[in-house]
Amino acid sequence: MNAPSLRQLVDCGIHETAAAKILELLQRPFANSIDCWQQLTRDVLTPNQPFALHQLLYRIVFSDSNFGDSDFGDSGAPAWIPSEEDIQSANVTALMRDLELSSYQDLHEWSAKNRSQFWERMIQKLNIKFRKPHHQFANLKNAEKPEWLIDARINIAESCFQAPENQIAIVFQSEEEDWRHIWTYGKLNAVSNQVANGLVRAGFKPGDAIAVALPMTAEAVAIYLGIVKAGCVVVSIADSFAANEIQTRLKIANAKAIFTQDEVFRGGKRLSLYSKIIEANAPQAIVLCRHECFLTLRPDDRNWEQFISKNPRFHAVAVSPDSPTNILFSSGTTGEPKAIPWTQTTPIKCAADGHLHQDIHPGDVVAWSTNLGWMMGPWLIYATLINRGTIALYDGAPTTRDYGQFIQTAGVTMLGVVPSLVNTWKTTGCMAGLDWSAIKTFSSTGECSNADDMLYLMSLAGYKPIVEYCGGTEIGGAYITGTRIQSCIPATFTTPALGLDFVILDETDRPSTEGEAFIISPSIGLSTTLLNKDHHQVYFADIPTLSESDVFLRRHGDRIERLPNGYYRAQGRHDDTMNLGGIKVSSAEIERVLNSLEAVAEVAAIAVPPAEGGPCQLVIYTVPVPGFAVTAIELKSQMQNTIRQQLNPLFKIHDVVIVEALPRTASQKVMRRVIRDRYRSVGQKTLMR
Repeated sequence: MNAPSLRQLVDCGIHETAAAKILELLQRPFANSIDCWQQLTRDVLTPNQPFALHQLLYRIVFSDSNFGDSDFGDSGAPAWIPSEEDIQSANVTALMRDLELSSYQDLHEWSAKNRSQFWERMIQKLNIKFRKPHHQFANLKNAEKPEWLIDARINIAESCFQAPENQIAIVFQSEEEDWRHIWTYGKLNAVSNQVANGLVRAGFKPGDAIAVALPMTAEAVAIYLGIVKAGCVVVSIADSFAANEIQTRLKIANAKAIFTQDEVFRGGKRLSLYSKIIEANAPQAIVLCRHECFLTLRPDDRNWEQFISKNPRFHAVAVSPDSPTNILFSSGTTGEPKAIPWTQTTPIKCAADGHLHQDIHPGDVVAWSTNLGWMMGPWLIYATLINRGTIALYDGAPTTRDYGQFIQTAGVTMLGVVPSLVNTWKTTGCMAGLDWSAIKTFSSTGECSNADDMLYLMSLAGYKPIVEYCGGTEIGGAYITGTRIQSCIPATFTTPALGLDFVILDETDRPSTEGEAFIISPSIGLSTTLLNKDHHQVYFADIPTLSESDVFLRRHGDRIERLPNGYYRAQGRHDDTMNLGGIKVSSAEIERVLNSLEAVAEVAAIAVPPAEGGPCQLVIYTVPVPGFAVTAIELKSQMQNTIRQQLNPLFKIHDVVIVEALPRTASQKVMRRVIRDRYRSVGQKTLMR
């Protein structure tokens, strides 16, 4: 083997004695690179060692030609390989046994070809509760608007309470506190019933839209489920939004009331939330207070104690399966966000993905730093509770060591992340030395991953797999992901989601190994309506057709590459919508707020992946107003402040480029793809001035 030198190993930050032992191990005969790597991760590499050592050994092991099977090339090399125990204990394997299928490939093929049978099987496995059973499982004649569970009556919140009453449903901690709060399934059920009774007593009717603008707390989960139990519709609003963005969402959804909080505590700072609700001209607010409440409320507003019923029993309102439970928002190609209703069946997609892909078992502890304003908030509720797990919630910044300590003490077994968060952990080293050995699986979503960052994440828990998870609000989960029975190559996907399939088409609309991903409809989870846009125009109009095929394609907008080994890699958005910090936002939304600056004549916002891979970075091209002497550095400061105040403080500008004019088509549309190509080819140093 072309082993590293003693000096290389010592330079990684380890003692010479330890370095000598590693060199001795590397000289042993191994059948192949994978066997060598498994021995290293089992006997040598620990989370306490410098990541530079992990990185060096990973690269050397999988670049050594002496093994004959190495030189993995652009496809990457497996950093985790499932053991026989991993495979046999996985929920996916149990489903394969039930169906008498011998391989995962057979399972996916069966699930994609037999949509009705697959989803009927999953509803049985998840033990979804019905008040009245369906007389026909599905009518799939219209792939744009399929019908599921025809004539059934259901309230999906009832399926969230199948675990024993004394089992822990939520473990919760605030960054202000040193102790954890425990809610059992019995308590969560009772409080959500009190919320539902409070809504009925206040005069709200089934079908009314009730907004929630809260941090992700135990009370927020109870409020969410209580609204659903009452037959009302949750309007999801992130507590980080500016007042005008809150107002936009309330108006689109026609919200009748809003649950909110007096303030939030982030990074040692108290930030008023209720004042933003007032500025947004919100309807009646039910206000929770973090400690003692000293607020002066508007005349029609009520505090939590005044609102909540003392009655812990409620008979959930049963409705049709296509009734909405939740309105979530996702950016399109215009400034106004798309309003996407989730129905009673959408949570079944969340729970099925969690069961099969994240491999959530009863008693597992699931954490994902998120918010009810984004789809992963409701996803976390349904995927965990329907699978009888425990939700781990931390009210505070996930970029701190305190968050890592919470993950450790809560015994988290499935940890969800956004790639940019992992990059922060890696850069700051804030998670070094923690015991994350309870973690069985990581899952990553929201942005394109960087292989080095994902290898680092795996190393924090002694090498556990990462299930990459890519989809959207309009899917209720993922269309491409991974499993715990397939080897994990950092920053790659292994499979289309079970019950779904997709094709990759190039710019000539022909099947290809690289291009735009189109989902093959139908499936439970896929949206069928939008509140404020034409659903057909957004997802189905002018869709290419495959010759000699009867498949029905649905636009999604991601660029995907199928690698030579059959795995997949995400390449970002095909259109002008971008993911920043795990949040989907359109170029138009960013440009709208920046065009208000006095020095700006026009702007174009683009997202550019770093050369080394990883989450996309926000770059602003701007044409200044003639006569304004302003530098890119000055503009960047002004623009960042404007985005923080008017859009979202989580959106960070990477670079500002001043140009004389923006490239446009003959019809005067800005050619953002040309701008992206120019930025990649010229680079930051040349352009910034």
